[in-house]
Amino acid sequence: MNLSDQLTLTAKENSSKTAYVFNDEETSYQTLDASVTKFASSLKELGYEKGDHIGLVVGNSPHYVIGLYGAMRLGLTVIPINPIYTAEEMGYILNNGDVKGVITLDILMEKFAHLDEKTPSVNHYIVGTTDPNLDLSESPLAGKTHSFEKLVQAGSMQLDRPRLEDDETAVILYTSGTTGQPKGAMLTHRNLYSNARDVAEYLTIDEHDRVVAALPMFHVFCLTVALNAPLVNGGTVLIVPKFSPEAVFRVIKDYQATIFAGVPTMYNYLLQYPDEEVKDLSSIRFCISGGASMPVALLEKFEQRFNIRLSEGYGLSESSPVTCFNPLDRPRKAGSIGRSITNVENKVVDENGEEVPAGTVGELVVRGPNVMKGYYKMPEETQATIRDGWLYTGDMARMDEEGYFYIVDRKKELILVGGYNVYPREVEEVFYAHEKISEVAVIGAPDENLGEAPIAYVVTNDNSVTAEELFALASEKLAKYKQPKEIHFIEELPKNTTGKILKRNLKHQLQQ
Repeated sequence: MNLSDQLTLTAKENSSKTAYVFNDEETSYQTLDASVTKFASSLKELGYEKGDHIGLVVGNSPHYVIGLYGAMRLGLTVIPINPIYTAEEMGYILNNGDVKGVITLDILMEKFAHLDEKTPSVNHYIVGTTDPNLDLSESPLAGKTHSFEKLVQAGSMQLDRPRLEDDETAVILYTSGTTGQPKGAMLTHRNLYSNARDVAEYLTIDEHDRVVAALPMFHVFCLTVALNAPLVNGGTVLIVPKFSPEAVFRVIKDYQATIFAGVPTMYNYLLQYPDEEVKDLSSIRFCISGGASMPVALLEKFEQRFNIRLSEGYGLSESSPVTCFNPLDRPRKAGSIGRSITNVENKVVDENGEEVPAGTVGELVVRGPNVMKGYYKMPEETQATIRDGWLYTGDMARMDEEGYFYIVDRKKELILVGGYNVYPREVEEVFYAHEKISEVAVIGAPDENLGEAPIAYVVTNDNSVTAEELFALASEKLAKYKQPKEIHFIEELPKNTTGKILKRNLKHQLQQ
């Protein structure tokens, strides 16, 4: 089974059921499945064949859902790209990914016009309409441009669907490139379908659920948890074009949403929203956090204010992405990413790949049907990351006696202070417990005496907080070598589009 075939099966079994809601318009499974088939047939008419690569550069919208499933139905490999990337960032992915065509939006065409000469493999731009006043016929790329909407309308339902093999690449997700150029994680039909199915089973997502998709759909967290998982089991996806507390609270109330998935930054914004503006959230069964470590203090404050269970999980692009989650049939453990989900194995190993005892810190490794088949055109990187069938995540973790895992920190973000290991998250947790601190990030900076020293960047919700106060808090809670050498107050921490804090940007600023 694969995602495309499962969508057709659901459409046959429950044709009138709402598949997604966008801008207060509901679309049934039957309509969605028909649009997917017709779009796939139009792609075939344009000359696309099984195995071709196509870029998907759109935000949260029906264009994304139909574009993704339509391309997969024809056997194409889809490469989702962040729409706010610069032309240079997009150009690297389009060229490295051997992209033949791009599905995008009219408002982005100016960027592609500047990029076109540098991406000679791109033959078509399939453009969705957001601004009725834009005239694509006047675009310098008019000869390569096709209307997304017209392709869907003109497509045929008589599509000769190719057989999709489990191990064929369905999607290539380019990682954020924290350690150099982005790497394209090749996810197969088996990878994507199995993780959507297993996440839905583990979290009991079924046809009665209405899942808020406010995370960016081009990101693997939203792709699997808020899009594919509900669609696999006949649920409804509530598409939020762009995250804002107002939009999320309204969608939850108006459509009686049952599940919300977000990153810690989103929960921070929701938590700080004025009480009088918060709508009724009683329909929510639970909230999901992932994408970055959830500070325990933030988790507890959110649960206390909204009386909603907030459970943390874990994943990465290379594992489609989910590997762990706090089970719903027992109390969740604050600070833990939970236990291995259905059909996936996690363990903590030492530098020799040997499993370490419970409570011991080592590297988290993963095995299961969700693990990628490798990085596109990077065999050496693939061999370094997948060893003996295990995916090495680069995250330092420990497991307790009950099989719950805890992320200690990124292996590459470990700070070595005079030979002692300092995990930034431990220091950050101390500051997050302070009621006047909204966000904090700790990085390592060169130190002539100790090799490295912790530096803290702090965002407060009250200007009365002083560095002396925070130094005193650190000295009370942390061993001397773990205490920040410097504390910097800033208005906002640098983040990517999913809300993940970009510590490499802070390190770059420090070096300047």
